Amino acid sequence: MNRRVAILLTLAALVLAGLGLWIRFRSGDGEDLAGILGEIREPAEDRLELRPARFADLPGWGEDAIAEALPALLRSCGRIANLPDGASMAPRQEGLGFAGTAADWKPACAEAAGLPAGDHAAARAFFERRFRPMAATNNGHPLGLFTGYYEPLLQGSRTRGGRFTVPLYLRPPELVTVDLGDFRESLKGQRIAGRVEDGALVPFPDRDAIEEGALAGRRLELVWVDSPVDAFFLHVQGSGRVRLAEGGEMRVGYAAQNGHPYFAIGRDLIERGALEQEEVSMQSIRAWLEAHPEEASEVMARNASYVFFQELEGDGPLGAEGVPLTPGRSLAVDLRFMPLGLPVWLSAGMPGAREGDPDRKLRRLLVAQDTGGAIRGPVRGDVFWGYGEEAAEIAGRMKHRGRLWVLVPAVSEPRVPAGRPASSAPAPPG
Repeated sequence: MNRRVAILLTLAALVLAGLGLWIRFRSGDGEDLAGILGEIREPAEDRLELRPARFADLPGWGEDAIAEALPALLRSCGRIANLPDGASMAPRQEGLGFAGTAADWKPACAEAAGLPAGDHAAARAFFERRFRPMAATNNGHPLGLFTGYYEPLLQGSRTRGGRFTVPLYLRPPELVTVDLGDFRESLKGQRIAGRVEDGALVPFPDRDAIEEGALAGRRLELVWVDSPVDAFFLHVQGSGRVRLAEGGEMRVGYAAQNGHPYFAIGRDLIERGALEQEEVSMQSIRAWLEAHPEEASEVMARNASYVFFQELEGDGPLGAEGVPLTPGRSLAVDLRFMPLGLPVWLSAGMPGAREGDPDRKLRRLLVAQDTGGAIRGPVRGDVFWGYGEEAAEIAGRMKHRGRLWVLVPAVSEPRVPAGRPASSAPAPPG
């Protein structure tokens, strides 16, 4: 890329940032119930505040099967092991020094690797010895929203034919993703995407244009599935499995996004009078789309954002940290406030396994290993529930309030933010 094009890209990136053309960081688009519904945000500026706490302050600390969180932690430790000792746990996030450096984490990681599997008492003692809990609040408010996401199953084929007519596309080679933090310190954590035409970065085709054939005939089809609604929800979740007509399954994961802002179709259905706010869930939105196929295409097209996929091998799905997610133990967080790899204690509610079942308490140790565009705020999280019908049921109906504690290494005095505001840039839609 020559100097003139690089300069034009930079200028275009800054202009597009002002217009609010954003993309999400991790797998998917709206990435969960919050992304589908649209999250109502308080007008006050988000501000993380951490206060020292005791393990006795964590509701249910003595009751969790703590050893079940160790596999997630060890996956993060595998990444940390490859970092230089002086590397920050949040290298691109100003103000998150409380997470420490790789050197602060390596002794704890080494000890975690030697713990006996399934020994909850030993795991609990390990965390109490190696970490300090800090209560997280947003401007002093302890409660935040917690939702869920999962890995869906679609029916598909590697070749088009019969009922398999809906493509999942690979990332187009001309798609350019710009990390604005590379150009301006104040824009860290913000990205846009587009394509270069005549030396200028211009918007990429939106969902409607792509579904009308903007990418057809270019051999970018990864796999063909049998339902446009299933494909839409895969875009929302960002990763999933496809059961192939030829036999076997393939795992697909997020590769890129077209740069258009996410639009929450749940909001649209409420405005249309199709659904009432209190009845909206991922399940009710899906049921409406499937019952109204003629209107469904129009509604889904309102979301101009479009996700491209790649075939994944081995364990998965992968989170933003680059490690496989652990069902029920991986949490997506807002990277402006929470570094990846950090153990966190969540005390919230969660839905029952089936619709109509009473809510349950969710008090457990998780690890921050993912992020997403609708995950906005210091006390905000998205629990990964894994694969299968029960995971889909819980994730689709989870929209519960809760509290969050972060666990930092018990080394020298932690660098605690007494109240760090978010970036002054506007939040991405959805």
